[in-house]
Amino acid sequence: MVWLCFLVDQRRKVRRSKPAAGTCSRCGGGASVADMMTQTRFCCVPFHYKCWKAIICTFCGATLKSYT
Repeated sequence: MVWLCFLVDQRRKVRRSKPAAGTCSRCGGGASVADMMTQTRFCCVPFHYKCWKAIICTFCGATLKSYT
């Protein structure tokens, strides 16, 4: 019997951010507009990058709205 195990993970990183008007609906913290980068890796080798903008909470880190 052969078992195949694939290790795939995805990391999300904030490249830069700036303050935005508004508050988080979950915790009441401040909001910021951030340039995000998602990196998908297969066995520790990155094979897909995606860059996008999002409005995130500065206190809890929740994504409030995303733009592609």
